Amino acid sequence: MEIGLFSFVELMPDPRTGQRISPQQRIRNLMEEIELADEVGLDVYGVGEHHRPDYVVSAPAVVLGAAAVRTKRLRLTSAVTVLSSDDPVRVFQDFATVDLLSGGRAEIMVGRGSFIESFPLFGYDLRDYDDLFAEKLDLLLRLRESERIRWAGKHRPPIDNYGVYPRPVQDRLPVWVAVGGSPQSAVRTGALGLPMALAIIGGMPERFAPFAALHRRAADEAGHAPPPLSINSHGFLAEKSEEAAELAFPAFKAAMDKIGRERGWPPMTREAFEASRTLRGANFIGSPDEIVEKILFQHEIFNHQRFLLQLTVGALPHEKVLRAIELFGTKVAPKVRQAVAPVAASAG
Repeated sequence: MEIGLFSFVELMPDPRTGQRISPQQRIRNLMEEIELADEVGLDVYGVGEHHRPDYVVSAPAVVLGAAAVRTKRLRLTSAVTVLSSDDPVRVFQDFATVDLLSGGRAEIMVGRGSFIESFPLFGYDLRDYDDLFAEKLDLLLRLRESERIRWAGKHRPPIDNYGVYPRPVQDRLPVWVAVGGSPQSAVRTGALGLPMALAIIGGMPERFAPFAALHRRAADEAGHAPPPLSINSHGFLAEKSEEAAELAFPAFKAAMDKIGRERGWPPMTREAFEASRTLRGANFIGSPDEIVEKILFQHEIFNHQRFLLQLTVGALPHEKVLRAIELFGTKVAPKVRQAVAPVAASAG
């Protein structure tokens, strides 16, 4: 199993002090986090795209290009690229460039986006939400197949036998599709033979098992080999379970309550937070051994090939984040890989 991290690079006030670091410092911290993830042997690092004042990164490819020249082995992915409000030609060119800079380690994780600010910003109608994504995904997949293409759609000017450059190092630039709670998205992703990233940030993991089954069944019915599955979740870790919880709760509550005010969710209680970090809860918050146990518990449900953890939910002390990355890479990842390897070998 591949083990990695992703970040939305939030820029929120520290819930304890009320102070907010500068965007420049947050990017500097992010680069240190990515470099450390590479050093401790993690497999993947993802960077999200947002167009809001409480997130720093609106151009993940730029950040990943900087990370490409400061890392040696990490696969570098968006998490996600909001493809519906972007130009697939430019997306392909940006990530082909990251691929060249990294020596073949770039990936694109596309999604429709959980926030909508990018749609009016770039002149798109939210009534076309799903149609935009389907059409642009089709174009993106065509672009990675051939350097010269002919293509026409409703939401973008046609391409009449133009070449798209540069070409990446990888023969087929990997494209993952991030899915939240839509069965139709899981089916579409499987029918295209694409790997799926399933976001689980609330509820019991068993609720999401049907999405994995739909994804694999649709791939099989379309004649594709079983595509990889990633589980993407929130979490934090420290040497002791109680320390992880005490550090994470104020930051998680501030971040989730802010989103909740926009979406009509109730405020996060400590009781709900503690429930979320039990074995059958959504959040991976605890000691390294607890995180290992929970990843393996979910592997029994999903048989997934990748697990990505978002450590920086809200504003957390940078030195504590670095320590969590170190623990994740040196204490969690080796145990998970060792436990999953015999299962993968017997399945093969």
